[in-house]
Amino acid sequence: MADQLSGAGLAAASDIPSLDRLLNAEALRPALATHGRTQVVAALRRDLEALRKRALDGGVPRHELDAAAVAARTSAALDQAAQPRLRAVYNLTGTVLHTNLGRALLPDEAVASVLRALTTPANLEFDLDTGGRGDRDDLIDDLLCELTGAEAATVVNNNAAAVLLMLNALADRREVVVSRGELVEIGGAFRIPDIMKRAGAKLVEVGTTNRTHAADYENAIGPRTAMLMKVHCSNYAVTGFTKSVGVADVAALAHARGLPATVDLGSGTLVDLTQFGLPKEDTVRETIAAGADLVTFSGDKLLGGPQAGLLVGRADLIRKIKKNPLKRALRVGKLTLAALEPVLQLYRAPEFLAQRLTTLRLLTRPMRDIQPQAERLRGMLAHAAGRSYAVEAVPMFSQIGSGALPIDQLPSYGLAVRYAGSGRPGRHLDRLETLLRRLPVPVIGRIADDALWLDLRCLEDRDEAAFAAQLAEPLA
Repeated sequence: MADQLSGAGLAAASDIPSLDRLLNAEALRPALATHGRTQVVAALRRDLEALRKRALDGGVPRHELDAAAVAARTSAALDQAAQPRLRAVYNLTGTVLHTNLGRALLPDEAVASVLRALTTPANLEFDLDTGGRGDRDDLIDDLLCELTGAEAATVVNNNAAAVLLMLNALADRREVVVSRGELVEIGGAFRIPDIMKRAGAKLVEVGTTNRTHAADYENAIGPRTAMLMKVHCSNYAVTGFTKSVGVADVAALAHARGLPATVDLGSGTLVDLTQFGLPKEDTVRETIAAGADLVTFSGDKLLGGPQAGLLVGRADLIRKIKKNPLKRALRVGKLTLAALEPVLQLYRAPEFLAQRLTTLRLLTRPMRDIQPQAERLRGMLAHAAGRSYAVEAVPMFSQIGSGALPIDQLPSYGLAVRYAGSGRPGRHLDRLETLLRRLPVPVIGRIADDALWLDLRCLEDRDEAAFAAQLAEPLA
């Protein structure tokens, strides 16, 4: 049998080289130097076991047993395993603050600050004035108070955590009054009623889905009421025959009964977006000025910073929140604070914000700048996609995303790819979308209306050359 295999150019199981022999081969030295003996040994054993099974089933081509061939397979497998799971991608979905793609991109100042915090010791909880222990919130609370008009501030790891902490600290085993039209569910099945239950608070719903009146809040207040709460409607809007009660009126009702008024503002913004040509969104300062005693909001949405949950408002309420044991469990680390502080500093010079804050720069990017880019890239993508597809540079609409201004859209420009052959286009578009996702820097678009849409709003000019280089060869 062995002679028959040899004559056919196949090797038997007995011909497979030993592990020790391969480890001493010259061809394996680069892999050992790069990945270390432990990983190389494990990879070799997997490869040799696969060869052995194939040999027993009918033989293995002899060239696959050469040390060079084994080394090539081993190195390729180890290189693949060493690739980071968290990878850079091109966000061409048309959603600027895309939850699945990491939401806000940090400005250069924040990136430099994080790098510094990664590589040097820092005064995270050390008071440089007194030489004693400090509070990590001291790094950002003065800035937050300056920018929002609040008396005090604290920070946790996301807005859901901020809401949970606020409710547990102020409403444990007590009632919280919320309009039924504001009982939202956001990404990841985060529901306001569920988070209230986990926080130990009892939800008291008032009004109806589309209409809530001031009297509804007032009639719900009782001896067990801890607060009146308003919730930003996040990623949906109720239109038509509707009625809601503003923050100022809810706050007045709460204060008349000695209760705090709290607001989960969701994405949160520190500046009037209309000055940049964007739709109106209530700012944190406006919400505080309207009478809110506590406001929670996100750091990585309209604020344009890292993932964080920010709480600002009355000093006595913030102090109580900071004493809650959950505060330590939900606190942020030095990297978040290192990124957040320089982002907040940018807001002190609002005249430069549209250029320096990455999120705002992308949101305000004019269509007249995006259209020429689409026209430059159209031919490159058409060449890479092949004759089976037709590529056009077309106007389209972007969206802000992540629950911010859900019904508002931004005029944009991009590439629309349609299947040029006969038959249903679905599987052909899926194939092209898969090929784009498998590029060294994956390209993420969206399929809708029998086309693959690549919105170029988030492809800045400085990234265009690297993007185009990936289209130099056919994708198939």
